[in-house]
Amino acid sequence: MELILIKDVENLGFADDIVTVKNGYGRNYLIPQGFARLATESAKKVLAEKLKQRAFKEQKTIEDAKKKAEAIKALDIKIKAKVGSGNKLFGSINNQNLSEAIDKAGFEIDKKFITIPGNNIKRTGKYEAKIRLHREVIFTLPFEIIEDESGKKKQKKAAPKKEVVATKEEE
Repeated sequence: MELILIKDVENLGFADDIVTVKNGYGRNYLIPQGFARLATESAKKVLAEKLKQRAFKEQKTIEDAKKKAEAIKALDIKIKAKVGSGNKLFGSINNQNLSEAIDKAGFEIDKKFITIPGNNIKRTGKYEAKIRLHREVIFTLPFEIIEDESGKKKQKKAAPKKEVVATKEEE
């Protein structure tokens, strides 16, 4: 079954792509959810005309996305996280945390366009993520997960207070 995608569908294609899928997948999922429509001859002609008109606008969008990608690559992103023994994190770091870190740097990227290998990171260190700004602009962004020093300082300061309380109880 040939379909024209209306929206981006992960692992299938981008909006305005013509894809071939199994009948059940197209008829029972893609069309009812509004992700695609049938690729009839008239729909293909309309799509071709639409793509011709949009080609010029698309080129400017790609150039803007490439500029934004270069600016984001220049960032030195370090995400602070609470760390236990052996550089293991309390919890994990995922694409949402990276999205928030990039937002703080002044660039807004939706978390669904960020892909971290393995989805979750559970140790400190240097990692890379793939970021898609446009269907033709995909780049890798290096980032680092570091230990949150403020958490350790609070723990060290809290420990002596507990000892003081214990000595008062002994008297």
